[in-house]
Amino acid sequence: MEILYEDNHIIAVNKKVSDIVQEDKTGDEPLSERVKAYIKEKYNKPGDVYLGIPHRVDRPVSGVVLFAKTSKALVRLNKMFQEHDQEITKIYWAIVGNLPEQDHARLTHYLTRDPEKNKSYAYNKPKGGAKEAILEYTLLGAGQRYYLLEVKLCTGRHHQIRCQLAKIGCPIKGDLKYGSPRSNEGGGISLHARSITFKHPVREETITVTAPPPLKDPLWHFFYENLK
Repeated sequence: MEILYEDNHIIAVNKKVSDIVQEDKTGDEPLSERVKAYIKEKYNKPGDVYLGIPHRVDRPVSGVVLFAKTSKALVRLNKMFQEHDQEITKIYWAIVGNLPEQDHARLTHYLTRDPEKNKSYAYNKPKGGAKEAILEYTLLGAGQRYYLLEVKLCTGRHHQIRCQLAKIGCPIKGDLKYGSPRSNEGGGISLHARSITFKHPVREETITVTAPPPLKDPLWHFFYENLK
């Protein structure tokens, strides 16, 4: 487990593809339990370890996940993530198979969600029950067959990046649910939570936590090295 940042109130880790953030119906060990075990061992804590989960990252996605070590931190982080206010910025990297029409754009769609299929649908115009979804993307790199986009989330919707990029004809590599022609080895998708910038819930200073992508993947390694 790669620890990216830790203090008395928060801890951030670099989630691997296929990790689940918290317990679900699969019964697989969640990342939250491994973080608790790490804290218990490192600080020799007796009894149960407190760990709050202010946000989640989809199972097939890698990157930064932030946890709260105190209830005070959790309450304040929950507010930031739920309101998606100016005190928090989430940046993602996405590898796509099609070149978008513009190198940089701000996308606004209206998303509906089908809970049974665990899938979202994007519309260009407002629709009954749909929620506004906004992101900005920038083309960072190009290979022979794939392109690297940096995405800034302006709202926090279910499968937002996956759904909106698919809507403009740029499904994320490996994302069969949203139109990628083939899966990735291991079942993940080429979407990485690159960084979170936020106001510390207790000290109120601005902190940025950045996660390197899964460099064992040759494509991630190629793009990462070419950005240096």
